[in-house]
Amino acid sequence: MKKSSIFSKLCASKISTCLLMISLISCVDHKLEVPDESGYPEEVGAIITGKCATPGCHNDISYSNAGGIDLSSWDALFRGGRNGSSVIPYSTAYSFLLYFVNTDTTLGQVLLPTMPLNAPALSRSEYQTLYDWILQGAPDKNGRINYADDPARKKLYVCMQGCDQVAVLDGTSQNIMRYISVGTDPTLIEAPHMVRVSPDGQFWYVVFYSGNIVQKFRTSDDSLVGTLTIGAADWNTIMITPDGSKGFVNGTNAGTTVVIDLNSMTEITRFSIDYPHGGFITADGRWLYLTSQLGNFINKIDLMDPFYSYDAIILQPGEVKTTASRYDPHEMILSGDGSKYYVSCQTSNQVRIFQSSNDSLLATLTIGTKPQEFAASSDHPYVYITCTEDVQDVSRKGSVYVINTDNNTIVTSLYTGYQPHGIAVDDDKELVFVANLNLDTNGPAPHHVSDCGGRNGYITCIDERTLQLYYKSLPNGDRFQYNQEVLRAPYFVSYRK
Repeated sequence: MKKSSIFSKLCASKISTCLLMISLISCVDHKLEVPDESGYPEEVGAIITGKCATPGCHNDISYSNAGGIDLSSWDALFRGGRNGSSVIPYSTAYSFLLYFVNTDTTLGQVLLPTMPLNAPALSRSEYQTLYDWILQGAPDKNGRINYADDPARKKLYVCMQGCDQVAVLDGTSQNIMRYISVGTDPTLIEAPHMVRVSPDGQFWYVVFYSGNIVQKFRTSDDSLVGTLTIGAADWNTIMITPDGSKGFVNGTNAGTTVVIDLNSMTEITRFSIDYPHGGFITADGRWLYLTSQLGNFINKIDLMDPFYSYDAIILQPGEVKTTASRYDPHEMILSGDGSKYYVSCQTSNQVRIFQSSNDSLLATLTIGTKPQEFAASSDHPYVYITCTEDVQDVSRKGSVYVINTDNNTIVTSLYTGYQPHGIAVDDDKELVFVANLNLDTNGPAPHHVSDCGGRNGYITCIDERTLQLYYKSLPNGDRFQYNQEVLRAPYFVSYRK
């Protein structure tokens, strides 16, 4: 009897058996394909889901006990973990996932314990696959690069004075979405001291404490627009007119302010002034206020005068102007409604509050040690100020004070992290971002090191609704204090609304 007739009879008598045989015959002829739901490119997914997102480690069940990092899918990867983003698109030098899977110091940073934990290390080829993938932007299986879909995305910019990098944080997830290299001299650290977003949110600017340039970047894609050489000095701050047309860059010890046409990135002029540092420009664009970082006064400069004439405002009425160390004003900021301005006095450990309409002293508040940078809320009656060297105990240094702008009183102070310095408010999310320098070796040991060298700093947040530290929630319901580790000496923070 022919095989075909035998097969026909079997099928006629036992349909289910026939279907099973057809299925088995198909399996012999064709490899069974299981759809990949992870979202990773095939080669990358084979490594990460096969060796990292495993039971008891970084899978969607046990990730809470693995640093909060879920690697089971491409989308989950970019949620980040308890110490921030393990993969940063295009940034092989600062994606710490690579540190933990690397065993060869000639290829990059090596951190222990080597991952996968208690299993054979990745081969050189597997490591190179992950490295190349991140270098190409860590795309998903369809080629999509995370955070590249919205040129109007809300962002925070943090400049690292300890290395020539600016961290770009996504305003929605609060994770690092990019690192942008800044500066032009590869032979030295030019020390970006301030990053500031333009009033219209279209550009961001960087000034360098140890460099001789100002740089302009586009916020839509963080690409470099232009570089202006302004000579060597301790350039530390930039103030931008409300229409975004001019910038005023200050060299404190050089006693110089450079006026820049920001549209053409050319120098207009410069003028000499005593120890200029922090300040603001009034909403009408008429007045530039600048601190004199040594002494007992601030400066009020007339921006309608082509010669930029200015007058001193004495911080304590009745005193004689001096550039000898006294109050040593560091920074200034306007209240949300513009009716008052606040001056941080880093030697006397005070905030001095003035009436904007007539520059009269309204109040003096004694706060923590070495008050530095301000941030003001537009939706809450609060001004925030970092006190970088305010000792709490042997393992905690620094505090953030909250001032009520309605009655000029101290609401509270809290420890946000070791040596807080830069600070910025995101009123949309009701969060206050604090850059903690963590330079002192008594501070907490960083989670990881980087090619930048030195001790990493980190970003924490204050919840404006509670005035307590902000906690993030994992999909499984676990909560952890927000802590985004960044590179060395995160100095200044600026928010793109």
